[in-house]
Amino acid sequence: MGMLHLGLLASHGGTNMQAIIDACQAGRLQAVPRVVISNNAGSGALERARQAGIPAVHLSSRTHADPAALDSAILATLQSHGVTLVCLAGYMRRLGPRTLAAYHHRVLNIHPALLPRFGGQGFYGERVHQAVLAAGEVESGPTVHLVDGEYDHGRVLAQRRVPVLPDDDAASLAARVLVQEHLIYPETLQRIATGELDLGRDA
Repeated sequence: MGMLHLGLLASHGGTNMQAIIDACQAGRLQAVPRVVISNNAGSGALERARQAGIPAVHLSSRTHADPAALDSAILATLQSHGVTLVCLAGYMRRLGPRTLAAYHHRVLNIHPALLPRFGGQGFYGERVHQAVLAAGEVESGPTVHLVDGEYDHGRVLAQRRVPVLPDDDAASLAARVLVQEHLIYPETLQRIATGELDLGRDA
């Protein structure tokens, strides 16, 4: 695919987004972050973007009460910044149909469990890790996947397995999975940039 022009969407702290930015700056990822969008005006993600000199935009139901208008605004922002690939990094809202159609096979997400298990509506953040522990799983780990109209449903692109330890709680498991999230997301993007990973097909 060559040099990727990234649109990064995050709702809170933006640590996965930061890992991607760091990989770009270090030359480990053939990509340029073009814009960061957050539905949270006070998010750490927007502050990280500003510190990195990346355009930072707040778009949410506060700026656009109508969901269709918000969808159009997100799409217009991505397109006006020349974005070729969209990366959701802890973005807690579903993308609208116009944006998904315009970026078909070009929207990625990272999820803190081994999909298809422990995914779908309501499975986010610490809830995922609590569910993994409650099910008695012996391993978990992050999944990078394509985004479609359903939560955590699109084609799996990469996974990294992380053992669940006997004394784990949700916080300790989350911390170990997060370390691997920060590695696997930039690595997967680089595989896309080099053409090793082809996004242009259905599963």
